[in-house]
Order: sequence, then C-alpha cells, then structure tokens
Amino acid sequence: MIILTKMRELDIKASSARMRPLHISAASGLVCVGTTMYVVADDELHLGVFSTTELEPGDLIRLLDGALPDVKAERKRRKPDLEALVLLPPFQNFPYGALLAVGSGSRSNRCRGALLGLDVNGAVCGSPREVDLSPLLAPLKDTFPELNIEGAVVFGEELRLFQRGNKRQAANAIIRYSLSRVLDALQSPRADSIEPSATHRLDLGLVRGVPFCFTDAAALPNGDMVFCAVAEDTEDAYRDGACFGAAIGIVENGGHLRSLQRLDQPYKVEGINARLHGDRLDLLLVTDADDPGIPAALFSTSIAK
Repeated sequence: MIILTKMRELDIKASSARMRPLHISAASGLVCVGTTMYVVADDELHLGVFSTTELEPGDLIRLLDGALPDVKAERKRRKPDLEALVLLPPFQNFPYGALLAVGSGSRSNRCRGALLGLDVNGAVCGSPREVDLSPLLAPLKDTFPELNIEGAVVFGEELRLFQRGNKRQAANAIIRYSLSRVLDALQSPRADSIEPSATHRLDLGLVRGVPFCFTDAAALPNGDMVFCAVAEDTEDAYRDGACFGAAIGIVENGGHLRSLQRLDQPYKVEGINARLHGDRLDLLLVTDADDPGIPAALFSTSIAK
C-alpha cells in the first residue's frame, strides 16, 4: 500500500466571499509549474495559487464571473463544477502556454471552463477568459449518459480527458482528441463539435462492491499516465458518498492499465501532479473534503514508475 505524507492544508489569504472560510475545501485539479502550484476547486469560481516551497497561505484568482451561494445544497446546484486543470503548450495568443480549467459536463451549467495565459516564468498573466466547452463535451453524452470529466492531460498532439464512473455506471474511460483542433476551438466563439479520435475504457476493480473511478491524472514524458482514483459510494455523477478506498495507478500510453496500488487511508484524492526522477515518480495530491468547513490538504508520496 502507498502511504501519503501530509504537507499542508490549503489555506488562503482572502476568501472569495465575505462569510466563506479562509481555505479551499473541494480541491479537484492540480498543476505545478516550477515552484508554483495551481489548484482548481469544484465549488469555487476561483483558482488557488500556492508555493511548493513555502507554507504561507495561497492566493485566489477569479476564473468566472458571478457569485455562488454559501448554502451547500444551492451552491452545489449552481456551481460550474470545475474538476480538471491542464497545462496547455504555447499556441496562438499564448506564447508561454496556458492553464485550462475544465467543467465536469455532468449538468448543462457544467460545460464551461476558463483559460488563463502564463508568462515566461509560469505565472498567470492577463485576465482569465471563460470558454464554452460544449463542442468538446456535448458529443460525449450519447456515449456516457452520466458524463463526469475529472481529469485532463496533454501529451504530444493529444488532449486526453478522463471520464469518471460511479457505482451504477462504472464506465471509466480515457477520451482522446486532436490537440490542434481543441486549441483552435478555444480561440473560436462558435466552434463546431469535436469528436474524439479514440476512447479507451478501463476497469479499475472494486472495494466493498464500489468501483474505483478516476479523479485526476498527469502525463509522463513517455506518454504513460499516472492517475488517482477513489471508490466513492454514489450511484450518479451529482451526489457525494462515503469514500471506501483510494488508489494511484499507471496507464500506458496505448491505454493498457499497468498498475494500481491502494492508499493506506481512504483519502478522497482528486488532484495529482507527477515529476519523474529516474525510475521514481514524486507525486503531489490534493483532497476534496466534501465539507466546506474542512480544508483540503496537500499530500506527497513517491512510487516506482
């Protein structure tokens, strides 16, 4: 089993609303650029920005306009459900790359995202831009009636999205797209629908009758993908449930599951970042507490590649 080491809680300097606590609670996607750690949360309209070398509270960058209610049930109904964060390579108007926050697509109001340009040092520059991800997500709903995108990675000329299953629809899948078509669509106000180039379904096994399902992923230099998964006792893409187990695995570039290792504790890990050092993968992971009063946590561990 894999043992995680707690590094910190994701406390912030200023809240996104006057009565909100000074922390991120529902961390759902993680990207590190140099010594800067970016965290997207599924119940926020902001991006968290933290240092990987210092423990001071993080900052918030607004991603989407508007405000969310403080009441949990109403907040859940109206949130954009930003579940994935991916680093894009340089492209038109973004000479140093960009971050793309991706909605889960599980409801009609969850098919949008935000695009943030980066500077030469990997810091966010300029104003984030809301993007309509319907051209990417809408075509998937015929294949996945309970669409729930939880992770995204870029490798070479592909964008890969990670579909998360649940207890009733245990359909985990890696969905591949032409990266150039996606980047063109992000620049277009009225993009045509984009069909996937390939889809790979994976069975990650069960714990106590509940399937392990993707919660995030990171690409490795050879195209393999390291992912985190949880066994959450829920039968749809909307409701939360008890977490019976958590795991880290590796999928080969071609889509074959190479390994899956359980965590010693059922942390609800929903974001992962990986750095390769020889045959060792150094991982950072963030959690979703499913409770606005409990801060999300940052954990670290290392596994063999």
